[in-house]
Amino acid sequence: MPDKKVVMITLDGCRYDIAIQQLGFLNHFVEKKLASRFKVLSESPSNSRPLYEVLLTGVPTFENGIYSNYSVQRSKEESIFSLAKEAGKTTAAAAYHWVSELYNRAPFSMFEDRIQHDSTKNIQHGIFYSEDTYPDSHLFQDAHHLISTYHPDFMYVHSMNIDDEGHKFTGNSIEYRRAVNRIDTILAIYIPRWIEMGYQIVVTSDHGMDDFGNHGGTMWEHREVPLFIFSDGFPPHIGTGVIDQLQLAPIVCYMLGIDKGQKMEEIDWEVLKG
Repeated sequence: MPDKKVVMITLDGCRYDIAIQQLGFLNHFVEKKLASRFKVLSESPSNSRPLYEVLLTGVPTFENGIYSNYSVQRSKEESIFSLAKEAGKTTAAAAYHWVSELYNRAPFSMFEDRIQHDSTKNIQHGIFYSEDTYPDSHLFQDAHHLISTYHPDFMYVHSMNIDDEGHKFTGNSIEYRRAVNRIDTILAIYIPRWIEMGYQIVVTSDHGMDDFGNHGGTMWEHREVPLFIFSDGFPPHIGTGVIDQLQLAPIVCYMLGIDKGQKMEEIDWEVLKG
């Protein structure tokens, strides 16, 4: 079992087909057999706050109680953050404020919760934003500051610009594709540096975006999202099967070298290796 640090990146609203078309940096490493790529089927409802909880706890919506984007409450489940903290590891996040509400404190206070450093919290070091237009370039600067300063074992990075452009212009627009392409250039700046610093990298999305600028339903455009893994623990390849989104949390726990949560699924190694 690997026992390394992990950066988990969620590209909010990035659907699978556009990721394959526009994430040239990530797909280059897949082509050169230096990373793995998979298709993930998101849980439903395919909305952001419910799927942040799914990604970080591995517990389905009907059980975790985060039913919609209006479920402003603390998570009641074991999360990757809490499990890593209990294992003596350091946690951090550069993310949308809903992540802080789920795992540190709800509701979010712009006066007190924008920057957080508290070893007793699930997210021990955090820089949180509350505007969907907060530039992805600034977000990754925030993340790199946390990584280089606090050296977290588990670092969560959550960007919002793809989702924001998709809602404004639809998932089949020039603006949406540009947002996906633009973050690829940002990832090309930071991922090689973070790998050199000893991190494994996971890049995925919560949900996709349809051609009308919506998500939340059951269309493939809503639910099919990418997963890229840079790790010695996984032989580089393109997966032929579809991974259940509930698998992400136990996979990250495995990469961290910690026990998964009691409610998390067992890892489906056949799908991962296929």
